[in-house]
Amino acid sequence: MPELQFQQAGTTVAGLRPNRWDLLAFPLILGVISMIGFGAHQTLAPLSALREPVVSLNPANLPDYALRTVLRMLAAMVASLVFTLIYGTIAAKSARAEKVLIPLLDILQSVPILGYISFTVVFFMSLFPGRVLGAECAVIFAVFTSQAWNMTFSFYQSLRTVPRDLVEASRSFQLSGWMRFWKLEVPFAMPGLVWNMMMSASGGWFFIVASEAITVGDKTLTLPGIGAYLARALDQRDLAAVGWVILAMIVVIVLYDQLMFRPLVAWADKFRFEQTAAQAVPGSWVLDLMKQTRLMRYLLAPLAGALTMLSNLRLPVARTILRRPYGEMRSARWADTLWYGLIAAAAAYCAYRAVTFVASELGWANVVTVFLLGLCTLVRVLALIVIASVVWVPLGVLIGLRPAVAERIQPLAQFLAAFPANLLFPIFVVAIVDTHANPDIWLSPLIILGTQWYILFNVIAGASAFPTDLREAATNFRVGGPQWWRQVVLPGIFPYFVTGAITASGGAWNASIVAEYVSWGKTTLIAHGLGAYIAQATNAGDFPRIVLGIAVMSLMVTCFNRLLWRPLYRFAEERTRLD
Repeated sequence: MPELQFQQAGTTVAGLRPNRWDLLAFPLILGVISMIGFGAHQTLAPLSALREPVVSLNPANLPDYALRTVLRMLAAMVASLVFTLIYGTIAAKSARAEKVLIPLLDILQSVPILGYISFTVVFFMSLFPGRVLGAECAVIFAVFTSQAWNMTFSFYQSLRTVPRDLVEASRSFQLSGWMRFWKLEVPFAMPGLVWNMMMSASGGWFFIVASEAITVGDKTLTLPGIGAYLARALDQRDLAAVGWVILAMIVVIVLYDQLMFRPLVAWADKFRFEQTAAQAVPGSWVLDLMKQTRLMRYLLAPLAGALTMLSNLRLPVARTILRRPYGEMRSARWADTLWYGLIAAAAAYCAYRAVTFVASELGWANVVTVFLLGLCTLVRVLALIVIASVVWVPLGVLIGLRPAVAERIQPLAQFLAAFPANLLFPIFVVAIVDTHANPDIWLSPLIILGTQWYILFNVIAGASAFPTDLREAATNFRVGGPQWWRQVVLPGIFPYFVTGAITASGGAWNASIVAEYVSWGKTTLIAHGLGAYIAQATNAGDFPRIVLGIAVMSLMVTCFNRLLWRPLYRFAEERTRLD
């Protein structure tokens, strides 16, 4: 027995010897940990450390600014992921909660994101008085509000479209609700969720520009970062500094892609729902490196074991919140009546307070005017979503079905999605003024510049998750041309497209506030629409008009989603799921 123990110990010691791959992976991981620690240490500094000028346009400072911005975006991404898993699960599994959570999510993604800062900055500053950490949390929360909604919609859509035969298999294996969540539902949702995480990271760049300069009362706090650097470069019209920012963004996005998203895409590919192996799979040199290490895998083994044990816990899940098939759903009438009564009472109270506040200064003529302006913005959003769908759905399918092409396109798509659309605003202003074009028409493309990528990324995710065996069956039956698009691919990616279209629509409503009211220097162009109305009211500090504009926008978004997107969601669940 002692000899056997010695042999086991010797094997353990041999397993601890690093190989050549460990010598490459260890410095990489150590460098990442060191950068995170350095950035976290900066957040604990006192507010007095933010002396003017906080941001210098010297390009030598850009690496430090880029690190600070990336850490804020990573923190927002982690918070968004936790929010997605909790919020999306409750909305997908509880019929009662869904009636509130999904319309609320529709409203949250359409309400002006930058408006959250004014309500949250004081709260976070009071949590950490006299510390930079309070301002950092306010910025992270602002970026979180630009990342969480589309990730939550993607996860919700995946949970609602899990193939029925897999659900039946989980019941046959007597998996608890907790085990089914981690072993079936999360893996099934992972391919689409990863692509939406990429879109969220890219979309966060637009809002980091405005959120790294925070106004508290009559004082403005500027946090070092790429966003603050770009804001100052635009304010001083320093084109050279703008060029340096673009170069820094390219470097950061490439590192993002290689070190985080490319490994995630390659890892999530194993969760594709299919019976045959894919002919081509995405790859990642970072993931391959970690698989070939010896010491690093040994050090990470306890963490992997702990996560496995956690997912295997047979935790009870309340049967009352689990969604059952519609034919088997049996809810207590009194519970439903009480629940919906509370919702109606809360909605009526909020509506009463809003109407009372608005009616103190505005009349019915103002309400009619705002509704007409909302219809103008609605027409723009609908037309732009149709145009973006016609362009990006075919391209997204062609990219997603070819992993080798997706690997090359992925960094470019991330950069285009991350490119701050407000950098193009001056070009549009100058062109419209010089050509005497109609702002109502030619300012419209600005609405979709940053949100069209939601459609592309979700379609790529859907095409990437499309089962290889179905593609092979279509090939064997000689299905091609328009029939292949109509009966094979489009039904397969339809749930993903609906998710992308919903988030793109909500983002377009949000973007209308900055796209219908554009300034460059002393030149200002205004298009007729609800976004311009809210922007003008905000600049004037007219709170009754701000509340009226946001209320009308929220009402229109909710009705639009109820009448169009929700029926499409239901159709995707019942007619196009992969069963």
